[in-house]
Amino acid sequence: MKGTDSTGNETLSHSDETENTRYSQAIYVTKVAMVSNVLLTGFKFFAGIMGNSSAMIADAAHSLSDFMTDIAVIAGLKVARKPGDSTHNYGHGKIETLSAAFIGLVLVAVAFGIFWGGLQKVIAFYQGEVLPTPSGIALVAAILSIVIKEWLYRYTIIYARKLKSDALIANAWHHRSDAFSSVGTMVGIGGAILLGGRWVVLDPIAAVILSFFIFKVAFDISYKNLNELLEASLDSATHRSIEETLMSTKGVLGFHELKTRKIGNAMAADVHIEVDRNLNIVDAHEISTQVEDRLKEVCGKNGYFSIHVEPCSDSNSDSGYKGKNKDHTSS
Repeated sequence: MKGTDSTGNETLSHSDETENTRYSQAIYVTKVAMVSNVLLTGFKFFAGIMGNSSAMIADAAHSLSDFMTDIAVIAGLKVARKPGDSTHNYGHGKIETLSAAFIGLVLVAVAFGIFWGGLQKVIAFYQGEVLPTPSGIALVAAILSIVIKEWLYRYTIIYARKLKSDALIANAWHHRSDAFSSVGTMVGIGGAILLGGRWVVLDPIAAVILSFFIFKVAFDISYKNLNELLEASLDSATHRSIEETLMSTKGVLGFHELKTRKIGNAMAADVHIEVDRNLNIVDAHEISTQVEDRLKEVCGKNGYFSIHVEPCSDSNSDSGYKGKNKDHTSS
């Protein structure tokens, strides 16, 4: 939240400053990847064309998609970092989820393109078309791509987990899928060069096989983030932790109507808690505050929690009594 200092200038709360730092780090990591992808893509296209390698050209197209998604991630993170306003009370965090989902869908398209291009060359080969033998520059490009893309994966995933960014996690796996595709490209090109003759078909076959690995990663990323956009509940482990937190809070006799979801990087929960009907409103509110504070310990300080207090009709006179949850269904 924003406030003002002694001179009347706007200041940011500690939580807002933390979020700004988080987004700044995520954007910096993505920019490092973007520069690397631009240089690597250019070299791979050059090596694929000069080295007569369809697998390397397909690999270069994959790297080009990495560059495109880097731009999408940066744009998404810059919007997501904006604080809540009158039209977006919960902030703009879902833009980050949308960016991750976009990466997944781009990967689906990339996988299909690589599959179709490789399949056409395999069919053409078995119909009698002579495929050119790849040269050494394509093999060098494949090896270089493996090294750089695996480093980018490790670099990005470390920060993605530290910053708890779904967009960075998706982008990290995009880097690794490119490393995987380059491994297959290296095998196909190397086999075609070393064995020659009819074995040149290994080059497009490698592209076809790798398209399935890329599709698997794409499906996992797309499913997870599209599910979040559709207001899916939090994972079962986090959901159970929330339930345990509710029932272990002194004064909470039961709860129902528990609903959970993610809003970008933040977790959110709505719940009705039951308290001793003989408590005054101040004491009941204090219990609600304790519940909220404890939920923030489980879900993070930037979480959103809506807690509705209800009187428990069959409560024990001891307000510390832990009654059973009447409706223990997970959303």
